[in-house]
Amino acid sequence: MPRAFGHWRRAVSMRPLVVILLYMCAWVAFPPAYADQNPAPTEAQSFLKAARSAIAHGKIAEAEALARKRPGQDPDAAAVLAQIAMRQGKYEEAQTLLEPAVTRDSNGEAALTLGTLHLELGRSQDGVRLLEGVYRQASGRGTDPEAVFRAARAAHAIDRAHVPGRRAAHDANVLYRAASAATDDPAVDTGWGWLFLEKYAPPEAMRSFQDALKADPDWAPAHAGLARLLAEENPPAAAAGASKALEIDPNLIDAHLLLAELDLDNSRNADARARIEKVLAINPSDLEARSWLAAIAYVEGDRSTFDTEVKRVLSINPAYSGVYRIAGDLAARNYRFDEAVALARQAATLDPTDSKSLAALGMHLMRTGDEPQARRALQQAFDIDAFDKVTFNLLALLDTLDKFVVEKSGDLIIKYHPDEAAIMREYALPLAQDALKALSARYNFTPKGPILIEIFPDHDDFAVRNLGLPGMIGALGACFGRVVTMDSPRAREPGTFSWQSTLWHELAHVITLQMSNQRVPRWLTEGISVYEETKARPEWGREMEVPFARALDRGEALPLKDLNSGFTKPETIALAYYEASLLVEHIVATHGDAALHTLIRSYGEGVDGDAAISKALGVSIDALQATFDKAVQTRFAPLVAAVKSGPKESARVAPTAAPDVAALRAAAAAQPGSYAAQLALGAALVAASDRAAFEPLERAAALVPMAAGENSPHALMARLAEQLEDFPRAINEYQALLAHDHAAIEPARRLAAAAEKVGDEKALAFAYDRVVALDPFDPAAHTGLGRLALKRRDATIAAREFRAALLTGAADKAAAHCDLGESYLLQGKAVEAKREALAALEIAPSFERAQDLLLKIVEKDSGGR
Repeated sequence: MPRAFGHWRRAVSMRPLVVILLYMCAWVAFPPAYADQNPAPTEAQSFLKAARSAIAHGKIAEAEALARKRPGQDPDAAAVLAQIAMRQGKYEEAQTLLEPAVTRDSNGEAALTLGTLHLELGRSQDGVRLLEGVYRQASGRGTDPEAVFRAARAAHAIDRAHVPGRRAAHDANVLYRAASAATDDPAVDTGWGWLFLEKYAPPEAMRSFQDALKADPDWAPAHAGLARLLAEENPPAAAAGASKALEIDPNLIDAHLLLAELDLDNSRNADARARIEKVLAINPSDLEARSWLAAIAYVEGDRSTFDTEVKRVLSINPAYSGVYRIAGDLAARNYRFDEAVALARQAATLDPTDSKSLAALGMHLMRTGDEPQARRALQQAFDIDAFDKVTFNLLALLDTLDKFVVEKSGDLIIKYHPDEAAIMREYALPLAQDALKALSARYNFTPKGPILIEIFPDHDDFAVRNLGLPGMIGALGACFGRVVTMDSPRAREPGTFSWQSTLWHELAHVITLQMSNQRVPRWLTEGISVYEETKARPEWGREMEVPFARALDRGEALPLKDLNSGFTKPETIALAYYEASLLVEHIVATHGDAALHTLIRSYGEGVDGDAAISKALGVSIDALQATFDKAVQTRFAPLVAAVKSGPKESARVAPTAAPDVAALRAAAAAQPGSYAAQLALGAALVAASDRAAFEPLERAAALVPMAAGENSPHALMARLAEQLEDFPRAINEYQALLAHDHAAIEPARRLAAAAEKVGDEKALAFAYDRVVALDPFDPAAHTGLGRLALKRRDATIAAREFRAALLTGAADKAAAHCDLGESYLLQGKAVEAKREALAALEIAPSFERAQDLLLKIVEKDSGGR
């Protein structure tokens, strides 16, 4: 179930109650007691189960032979033969088989099959009428597992028919549960899994598909369902699952279509089209396959083919809104969100009862920043299907956003959580303005506004804002062209990421997406965003240098032709981000900024793939690969050599047995160019507080100067210097570490402590500034920065920092009010200064500093007269 999202507006607040009541009503109508009753199957039940099994294993001829052995007037045999015909797109033949059979058994398998055929062809009223009859008749037969399973499928089909006010998903869920308990037929758990999948309940779907595969490891539809479930989070595993399904049943259409979708995610349109053509060879009238052909034509700018395929689809099913919804989905996958809105509107217009199209419209509208219209579409979708988790969550998220604080400045609109607004507005707005100003100037492009930025202290809210579901664990921000969403500093543990670099990264996407008319490939837009992070602050883009060197050493760098696909694989996504930024840097170094700008714009002009590179850079992709490889090898050769014999991560001090220092010293002497050998010796000596550790750690730092983390050379040397009370040395080491480790907050705090001890104000300012940048809710850092600003008589910065210290819970509030009062007095704001002095005295009436401040204010006021 979706997680709870605080308070609701009145129309939404009934959702949980409605869900509970519907569950209660369902259990009253279909009590679970019969689940324990498992009578012996009848001959007809055995036949249907055997035929289902044959079809699920791709043995269509066997299923057909079983059906033809049945008596000539047998309705169940007609149903199986019709199902086979429907798989091949022979809808008229199927209807001819089914109609006489339904007259003989109006509530059996034939009626269920004819009902689903009517739905497939757009005859919703006829289909729902038959399905309701199957549901009512079969659901009352509690001792017949086949009838209960049939009722579950009927309710499931009714749910897919978008019947307003009909809560068929709950009925299907209850009946699938009962059927699953009463039979070992893997078809039951597979159908149940698909219901959960459609309602965005991944854990439940996973369990159902796995239960089906426990019962029969070769149940192809369960493999296909599991593959579909994994597609978002683990595309390689999804592809493997779909391939496994096709090994069992080469004609399983959903598995083919999933592989086609994965090809599209990797910009392999030709491969996707070839897979879809295989589907159409199996079933020339498959609506989803033809819709995907239309979608590919649309994103490729082939309007004629798009129109032709739409016409073909609607000639089969005049109400099939999926043809526009799928095109909208593919447009959105290609960053073309305004077009996705238009296509989803066409889908919702074609079938106003299609909750999926309305939900898609709501999602696309949110990505274009039109939240009022998104709410309207989502509410309409919810009124039709109250059990779609994505719709539920998005409406709840909009309720949460209603409480956010909105700040507008020119074309920028920033929304903050009310608990964070007072602090974040001091830092986010100026940073966003600086980023857009710098990026617009660099790319000679002014993005279209308004640009909406939403900053979430709850990561799950951020995830729901983007995808409708919690998760997106690895993501920090997202950009849709005019909308940026991101984690706030409090969404994650301080020291794990930089919200500032994230904001800059996403605003770079605003430039490249709009500049390319939303057609830039992922490798280029992500590469530019990482590249621009480094241009803004060198330390922001350095954490992947060592992992990339190790990938080079292992021969795992991504070929440029496969760079886009690297973003879809969990094991290569970080590598793809960094390598793409190196490629952008290489393009600028060898062809210039103007060529990079031309490349971005060429995608907006409809040029794609290798042709865009040839047009903008004047070289082929192979030639670009050759020069890139040479540049990378030259740049990273020393680093590769240094880490070649090392572990995949920075060496760690052994947690158990004491290290053999003599052996480590011998290894370091024998391998002076080995980072791992020098680091291991240094770490062992640091553990013994031995000053001799500095020598091997200095060598390690020279070999890999960008090494970061608590066990990196500079971190180890800083800790050793602290132990030896050599604070100047500790300051130098912490500064060297922080020059490369932009998210490290504890080293910044330790730097501040060391600088405080020796009175190094420059280092102290650097440390406090870094802490505030990473965690703007740290009152001590604000106080420290404010006092340094006050000392240099920078009253504006001082006042900002002292206000922040008070807002974030300064430990000594009386002193904080005095700090702020002094900064106001320096600005000539006597009234404000007096207010702060009095606030301090209210907390501590005998506080001499506050009394002195008040006296200064009075004297200055008197002198002014």
